[in-house]
Amino acid sequence: MPVPNDPSLYEEVLVSPMYLAGSSGAGDAGFAPVAHWPHHYLDEGPCQLVVTSPDRRVQIGWFGDDFELWKISAAKEAVAAPRWTATFNHVTPPEIVAGLTTALARDYADADAYEGNGRFLANPSVYWADAVRPLTDAGWTRDGGAERGTVEIVAPDGHAGVLIDNRLSGWDDETVTLWAGPPGWGTRAEAVFTARTPSHLIAATAAVMAESAPVVRERHQIDRRMEHLVTLAPVAQAVTVAPTAEPSVSRAPTPLDVRRTGVTQAVQRAARAPRTAADLRVMAAQSRSTGAAQFRSGTLAPAAAARPSANSSTSRRSR
Repeated sequence: MPVPNDPSLYEEVLVSPMYLAGSSGAGDAGFAPVAHWPHHYLDEGPCQLVVTSPDRRVQIGWFGDDFELWKISAAKEAVAAPRWTATFNHVTPPEIVAGLTTALARDYADADAYEGNGRFLANPSVYWADAVRPLTDAGWTRDGGAERGTVEIVAPDGHAGVLIDNRLSGWDDETVTLWAGPPGWGTRAEAVFTARTPSHLIAATAAVMAESAPVVRERHQIDRRMEHLVTLAPVAQAVTVAPTAEPSVSRAPTPLDVRRTGVTQAVQRAARAPRTAADLRVMAAQSRSTGAAQFRSGTLAPAAAARPSANSSTSRRSR
């Protein structure tokens, strides 16, 4: 059993499947696609950072001390009520959040093509399957044991899925829940979308969950209850060298190399390469440029340190 001063606790490892990797300790990957948007740091209240689109119709809130760590919404006007809302809890890998933020950044950039409103305000598809097609295309299958009026699609390993509630009673109801991991405050990742969330945004988030590429974590960031469900590989042993005309000596990546690559790959997968790799690396680097320990100077509070507030409770949707 590792001891608190054991250096191996801080060894960087590749974790797969990604959806069981938990938090990386910072939200860099989730904020990287919108690093060029305005950042608003708050001194009071549970929300510590809000990143908004230039016109403030899209808002991405970071709640560093709450169970629901991320709250993302979009509205027709900056002062209007949200048309839809998505929340991600403190166990959700930020690479999954990047699936949504990348799609939002792309939709906002293309807003003029949609008469100024932006595709991020589009009506959801009338077919529930459109929102989860990346999962079914990847071999996730329907669970026949779901309650009447709901549909559940489950990963081949049974440790992740999506629950769709078709018993619609209001536009602000939470109708789609992406989940991963066994029930529990430190083990169950959840991403929840309200009824009017555009289907393509849910699909962009689900597409990242369907990816099999591992992500980088330090060993201590893996909950002990999850260790038997994931595969860990030391980063130094996972170096792949492309064949060349002449023999060459491979160099193990530094931790910084791995982090940069991991963030860039997460954004590229979610966005399906809407920008060049160089642009994405610049955006990722900008979001981390002032150091992970300086929240007020431009970085994020560690997600790993997030704890429920006094009136917080376990997940409303724990299974």
